Amino acid sequence: MYEPITIKDIAKALGLSTSTVSRALRGSHEISADTKKLVVEYAEQFNYRPNPIALSLKERRSRSIGVVVCEIANNYFSQAINGIESVAYNRGYHVIISQSHESYEREIVNVEHLASRSVDGLLVSLSAETDKIDHFKNLHDKGFPIVFFDRITDEIETHKVVADNYQGAYNATQHLIDAGYRKIAHLSSAAHLSISIERMNGYKAALADNKISFNESYIKNCNHGGMIYKELEDAVRSLINSKDKPTAIFSAGDKLTVSCLLALNKFKVKVPDDIALVGFSNSPLVELMNPSLTVVKQPAFEMGQKAIELLINLIESKRPVTEFEKVVLQTEIFERNSSIPKAKPKK
Repeated sequence: MYEPITIKDIAKALGLSTSTVSRALRGSHEISADTKKLVVEYAEQFNYRPNPIALSLKERRSRSIGVVVCEIANNYFSQAINGIESVAYNRGYHVIISQSHESYEREIVNVEHLASRSVDGLLVSLSAETDKIDHFKNLHDKGFPIVFFDRITDEIETHKVVADNYQGAYNATQHLIDAGYRKIAHLSSAAHLSISIERMNGYKAALADNKISFNESYIKNCNHGGMIYKELEDAVRSLINSKDKPTAIFSAGDKLTVSCLLALNKFKVKVPDDIALVGFSNSPLVELMNPSLTVVKQPAFEMGQKAIELLINLIESKRPVTEFEKVVLQTEIFERNSSIPKAKPKK
């Protein structure tokens, strides 16, 4: 019968004390980087997993972390959750995932339920409907560890992990301009969300830098981020039926981007011949779509890893934490057939 490896086994194999191995696995600053690397690599090689029951009894913690996202099926969030779990389980924590489905009310219920189950902390990406955050402030004011990622708030002082949404949007818009498109519409989620604001600002900056006038009628907000298809379809219909029809669309979300292509196909709009399309998406299928999609990809897995590391550091800190990080990770644009140049870029 298979016997799981223990801290004592690791210590014996590496010629270290059990306390050194234990501190190394917790990422303690008392242990050198080389020793931590040696211990962690050995633990991963032999599939070491801490005993959560023993740890919770010893430390009086549940050794569980709540994660609140809009939808697990969203490719960005599924990849971020993989990053979260990759770190959490190696640090002896269990992950409990809840979905808001872009509902403010459901988000509140999820947060209350997770807190009542005595999770040690929360990782949160706000729902599209969330414009008040009292349910998080109440917990935070009591010293409950919370880290925000992707969709964040400035109203709570804690760690935050985001992609460089401004630069990603700027690069996407600039790519369309370089490809010869000047009438560029912008399809976005709820206007108050941090990601919507940052991506809108990047879009506007690229237009301004190229002396292209901002057209308010080209802005369409889908308040449920594409989860309600009819809402998105109505926005796309409005754009293609407008008097001054755009020649390109920059879509600022994973579900928005893929659903936008479906809507354009439904309306018999050829991409990119009639309208070019560039959007944010982490879907692995964008290369297989017809046409293949030009997308801005976020480092979702790495964002999840960084967010959980910061949260565990908060949970395990021996002293009150007063200095917080806002970590900004870079996006990358992948150019494909949905934005083939309309004309040679002007020099």
